[in-house]
Amino acid sequence: MTDLAPPNSEETRGSQRRTILIRHGETAWTLSHQHTGRTDIPLTENGRAAARCLAPLAARARFSLVLTSPLSRARETCALAGLMGEAQVDADLLEWDYGQYEGLTPEEIHARQPGWMLFTHGCPGGESPAQVAERVDRVIARIRGWKGAEGDVVLFTHGHLSRAFAARWLGLPLAAGSFFLLDPTTVSVLSHYHGSPALKCWNAPLEF
Repeated sequence: MTDLAPPNSEETRGSQRRTILIRHGETAWTLSHQHTGRTDIPLTENGRAAARCLAPLAARARFSLVLTSPLSRARETCALAGLMGEAQVDADLLEWDYGQYEGLTPEEIHARQPGWMLFTHGCPGGESPAQVAERVDRVIARIRGWKGAEGDVVLFTHGHLSRAFAARWLGLPLAAGSFFLLDPTTVSVLSHYHGSPALKCWNAPLEF
């Protein structure tokens, strides 16, 4: 399990906060490998058990800002981590809108569109990479402009959205999100190195 100890001497302290990305727990569509964008389905029992393991981790940390996607799988993960009472819902943290590809597996999508890559092509009837980048950038601007109390920021969100977020945090094109594989109920830490955005930890699993 990862630890959310205070930044070490190589990281920038003060106004440049760390951002903790937490992908929601497992759902039925996680198991069936269906693209789950705006379909609001709950966690499985296994997903809930994993999310409860976030609570001790969250209790040891100090958060200045807690944000969650409006979708129930993210909000339930946040609640089971013990942070829903202080969370703010941010629609910019919604998962990618898959449009016509909602509920389809990768195999079904590639049968329709060979060579398809979400982070490059987007989805017909859904969002383009540019549209996702626009809302991810709004969240990043919100975090970097946040004037609240001392402490990290934690986001409860989704797989593809988190991967896009990591790319944009590092100043990379959104298409670079394809390089950041991410599992359910994992913790990732975005930080700074001598004032520049940096990746401290990615896809750290929970033990349960």
